[in-house]
Order: sequence, then structure tokens, then C-alpha cells
Amino acid sequence: MTYRFALEHQDYSDYSGGRVFYSLPGQPAFPVRLASEIFQRCLAVRQAGKLTEPCAVYDPCCGGAYHLAALAYLHWQAIGKIICSDIDTAALGLARRNLSLLTLVGLDQRAAEITTYINLYGKLSHVDALRSATRLKQVLARQIELHPLETRLFLADALDGAALRWGLDGQTIDIVMTDIPYGQKSSWMVSAGEPEVLHPPAWRMLEALLGVLSPHSVVAVASDKQQKISHAGYQRVEKFQLGKRQVVILKPTIV
Repeated sequence: MTYRFALEHQDYSDYSGGRVFYSLPGQPAFPVRLASEIFQRCLAVRQAGKLTEPCAVYDPCCGGAYHLAALAYLHWQAIGKIICSDIDTAALGLARRNLSLLTLVGLDQRAAEITTYINLYGKLSHVDALRSATRLKQVLARQIELHPLETRLFLADALDGAALRWGLDGQTIDIVMTDIPYGQKSSWMVSAGEPEVLHPPAWRMLEALLGVLSPHSVVAVASDKQQKISHAGYQRVEKFQLGKRQVVILKPTIV
């Protein structure tokens, strides 16, 4: 793929998973530059429709919400609300910690935690992490002056439309941006007692999302190249690949 928006080879080390932002053990962090590129492509679709106000971004398979938390630092001015849900309660616990880093209180608590690690272990990696936290706090202090950024988190199966509607409670979703389960490190979880169905999980997630989208919503789904990301209720805006990962951007046609 060719980057259209995240053109500069920026130093994203302050946003590295496991440094200041929390990461799931054994789970590779979603690339920050790619997340920025996907988000900006979604913004371009919205801007083509004359929609420029800060948007509500939702991830129904948020995991630890690392990529959305990092994305907020990079594109704060374009984001008004970040909403996350997942079926995994452990992942939601980590997501809550990452979203707390979008507040000065949360970032101060993380810096104190890193300082404790420095005192206990004296590792240079922890010293570097504290420096990153200090730089992030300077960025965050400036961004908060622009406008507040609301966050919301709830437990839900991304394949269950009723659960998504209940959790979102009428909230308008402008951009759905999600990295769906694939490979050996993550897999789809299903609710207990759920009957077998004919459609694959990606289709079922798109079906569930239709109940919470508007005609102006944009949906970006990252997955491995083996998964088919399509549904009759959506129009594909674009598709691109980077390594073993594909990204499909869609707009709903039936809402």
C-alpha cells in the first residue's frame, strides 16, 4: 500500500505498546502509523460529505484499546468521543487503563507506577518510559485545552446487535474502526449457548453494526487477508493491504 496521509516516518516510540500505554501479554500492538492512516482515510470520506465536526469513534472489538488511545493523542482535534466494547472482561480492564491515559490524572498515575518500577528494578527501559510519559503529558495538557474528549466502555459481543444497541444507548457513531480477531494470537469468542449460524463472524459483526450506524457512518475493518469483509448492507469505499493485513473501508447503505 501507499500511505496517503501518514506520510512522514514519524517517531512513534512514545506511543509504543508496553511503554506508557498498556499492552496485552503476547499480543502484538496495532501499528500506530497504520492506525493514523486508516483514521485519516475515514476522515476524508466524512469530509467529502461536508462532515467536519469532532467525531465519535467506536471499536466493537477493542481488546486493550491501545490503538484508539494512541490515536487520540495524534488526532485529538478530530475526535470528540471514543467508545469501546469487547466480549472479554480482561481486555476491557486493560482498555479502561489505556483510556485513563487520556486524562491528566490517569497519566500521572501511570508515571507514578513507572517511577516505582525504576526504584525497584533500575531498568533503562523504565527510565525511557517515564520520559515518554512526561512528553505525553505536555501534549495532553495542550489538547485538553482544545476540547474535552469523552470515553465510554462496555461489555458486549460484537456479533450481537441487541447488545451493541443497548450498550451504545442511542449514541451516534461516526467512525467504526476495528482490528478483528485473526491468526493464532486472537480468535472470535461466542456467547454461551449461541446456535451455529451460516455466516462468518466478520459478516455477523457488520450485520450487528447496522443497527447502530447512520447513513453518514464510516466503517474500517482490519483483518488478515483470508477473511472476506463484505455485506450487502454496505458499499465498499476502498481496500488496501499491508503485509499480511488487509483494511476495508465501508459505508452503510441500509440503516
